[in-house]
Parts: sequence; C-alpha cells; structure tokens
Amino acid sequence: MLMPKRVKWRKQMRGRMRGKALRGAEISFGEYGLMALEPAWITARQIEAARRVIVREMKRRGKVWIRIFPAKAYTHRPPETRMGSGKGGVEYYVAVVKPGRIMFEVGGLPADQAIAALKGAQYKFPIKTKVVSSHESGE
Repeated sequence: MLMPKRVKWRKQMRGRMRGKALRGAEISFGEYGLMALEPAWITARQIEAARRVIVREMKRRGKVWIRIFPAKAYTHRPPETRMGSGKGGVEYYVAVVKPGRIMFEVGGLPADQAIAALKGAQYKFPIKTKVVSSHESGE
C-alpha cells in the first residue's frame, strides 16, 4: 500500500478542508479522469482498491496515473483509554482531497472502456465523484 518512505514529523495535526482544490484540478496525463466532488480523507486502502478495479477493467491495455498520495498520518487512541497520556499511534495514512481534485487518470484505451473502469472505481470511495474527460469544454 502507499505510504511515505520517511516523514519529517511522525504525527500531524488534523487541519481543515475548506475550499476547492487549487492544484491537480485539470487532467494532465491521460484522456479521462475521476474528479472528487466532496472533501474527504482518502485512505491508502481505498486508493489501492480503486487502482485494482481500474487495472482489472483495462485488461492490460492503456495506462493509469494515481494523482493523490497518502502523506498524512492518521492517529488513533486505543478503546477505553483514560484521558491524558498523549496522542495515539499512527494507524494508517490518508490523502487530503478537496472538491475538484483529479484522483485518477487513464489513457491509451477506448472511451467506453476507460469510462467503465473509472465508474467501477467510484464505488470504492466514500465521497461523490464524477468521470471527466480532457475533451470536454470547461474542464
């Protein structure tokens, strides 16, 4: 699964997810992309599950680009722990996704197959997403 090789700080603050995505909001590599419509923390497991669905649907043709990376540590305290005694340990890593962010891109295969692959990946995310193409006007 995706995770940083090394980090400067082991634990991070949660932060806020206000506004729209400034970077990564255009299709840069492929012809079709999967755009987030809501803000969320996307886990490394969800990214991997979506990637496997896309690759299986593509049947060894075309190329996939993963445009998000889980670089934020998610900490969790054990259940029934008393207050105090510091922050919990790092459980897994998440990618901070804002509305408008292109999460996956595919290219080098027919339109119907690319759209079907991205539609399958939509089920793996806890947020609303839409399939966009680089041919559309306004994207």
